[in-house]
Amino acid sequence: MSCASIFLSIVAALSIGAMSPGPSFVLVSRISMSRSRLDGLAAALGMGIGGVAFSMLALAGLTALLSQFEWLYVALKVAGGIYLVYIALMIWRGASKPIQVGDAGTDNRALLRSFATALFTQISNPKTIVVYASIFAALLPKTVPLGLFLAVPVGVFLVEAGWYAVVALAFSARHPRRLYLAAKAWIDRLAGTVMAGLGVQLVTSGIAGR
Repeated sequence: MSCASIFLSIVAALSIGAMSPGPSFVLVSRISMSRSRLDGLAAALGMGIGGVAFSMLALAGLTALLSQFEWLYVALKVAGGIYLVYIALMIWRGASKPIQVGDAGTDNRALLRSFATALFTQISNPKTIVVYASIFAALLPKTVPLGLFLAVPVGVFLVEAGWYAVVALAFSARHPRRLYLAAKAWIDRLAGTVMAGLGVQLVTSGIAGR
């Protein structure tokens, strides 16, 4: 199999994983509806960079370290789950508060906050690195050519940032935003509940796997 075929196979497998619903989807869609389109795109950028970080760690063999020291993997899962629950509580607490939605998103601090929140949400789930490592182990040759080694993180970024940019553009459109504003309290509480459930699941799976 050529390097190009291997790269495309990895991108296809990662795309399927990225499009599956999870905390990242919940977060980016909510940021896009409640803040601005630029905030949503900043969050998509955070997701892409988080994906690159995990892909580089997977290529570097961190998964071998995590499998050798199970307590480290458990600690990362518990810490990631607690972070997701924290985000869920923040969303729930703000559910009843009115917001003023902007279209420009010119506040650089707000954009940075959207970027950072998405980045930390992406890296809060250590299962991601396991998924990456599994795909890489299945599709990469035993000796990875330098060009392919450098191309894989780029592919990860394009998949993660590209998909969540589509999510940001879709949910920041006028009609989804109007629906969100009309039912903000209920949507935020639902988003918070989903996020908390995912966080609790991450914590309990980590503890149960000890």
